[in-house]
Amino acid sequence: MPLLVMKFGGTSVADLDRIRKVAEKVQAEVDRGYDVIVVVSAMSGKTNELVGWVEATSPLFDAREYDAVVSSGENVTAGLLALTLQERGVPARSWQGWQVPIRTTSQHSAARFVDIPRDNIDAKFAEGMKVAVIAGFQGLSPESRITTLGRGGSDTTAVALAAAFGAERCDIYTDVDGIYTTDPRITSKARKLDRIAFEEMLELSSLGAKVLQTRSVELAMRYKVRLRVLSSFEETDENSGTLVCDEDEIMESKVVNGIAYSREEAKLTLVTVEDKPGISAAIFAPLADAGVNVDMIVQNISEKDYGDRPGSVTDMTFSCPVNQVARARKAMEEAREAGTIQYDELIVDTEVAKVSVVGIGMRSHAGVAARAFKSLADENINIKVIATSEIKISVLIDRKYMELAVQALHDAFELEQA
Repeated sequence: MPLLVMKFGGTSVADLDRIRKVAEKVQAEVDRGYDVIVVVSAMSGKTNELVGWVEATSPLFDAREYDAVVSSGENVTAGLLALTLQERGVPARSWQGWQVPIRTTSQHSAARFVDIPRDNIDAKFAEGMKVAVIAGFQGLSPESRITTLGRGGSDTTAVALAAAFGAERCDIYTDVDGIYTTDPRITSKARKLDRIAFEEMLELSSLGAKVLQTRSVELAMRYKVRLRVLSSFEETDENSGTLVCDEDEIMESKVVNGIAYSREEAKLTLVTVEDKPGISAAIFAPLADAGVNVDMIVQNISEKDYGDRPGSVTDMTFSCPVNQVARARKAMEEAREAGTIQYDELIVDTEVAKVSVVGIGMRSHAGVAARAFKSLADENINIKVIATSEIKISVLIDRKYMELAVQALHDAFELEQA
């Protein structure tokens, strides 16, 4: 039988009534002739509750026991959905990660996939099971301990299973009806996309769009898993939602397909760093060791007067999430104390935001940057840092102008038009 993977997030399974609605959608796919693998998250709010219990019990918790506790939310949902399907006459069974088994690395709370053998589930499908309800977000380490994949891991579980089982498609059901050109809460002109390329979706996810977890899009792109994002709360058909697919499946794409933003950004500048070979490695190696996720990087001649040594010093500017500023500051101070780098001061600006334009059409069209920068200039928005790739332009601006910048860029590229 053809196989379909369906994933339902926490809001989609928040209570028994919503689980019954999910069961209706799953049964509809079974009636269309599919064998179905359903991946479920914990009921809305349960993971936060479980994390709170762990932290209240043991502030310096054992990561193995943390995973054992927080993974239990998905187990409850899987069991309840399997029971609901059975009540509707659908042959269904729940599976925990270790029962599949979903084999992962040993990195607790941030595990990565190693292998997903098909034998156990294929055997049950052969015996007449129509739906395998699998707990998302979890796996089994080489030491036979439960592992978790990090927040948003159920999306990644669904894509990995779709790849392992050669599914026709992986449907991600969520609380929105698809992927939009930008956040509809910021501009009413935002338009739902019928299709978007893997590369564009990967950029949008990594740049702040919250619809799909970045790792899930990476996996989908690597294994050519066609993803469909659609709403749990609306009637759907084969044309609903947004299809995330290979670029070859898109006849013609706009130059820019989406505007992403990240509100919680910070800009850090090391003033008067010695300009010599190896200085960048000396700066960014300690930041990496400290777990700081550095994004945009700019190096320029220092504005500070260094007497008879013009050009011998530089300022190094980089951005990172606001919640990692303390770690970044500590890493730089320790590097200075160790003598591996020298700088006059570290200037931190925590009132910035990142806004990005993304589109595979940028590869073959000139003038995208000029149009983007002009639209911001027309709104008197100053750009602090610029970063580009083949299909992306990102700028760092004052946070108070973020929504205005998103609206201006959306209008500049006429994204409201199909």
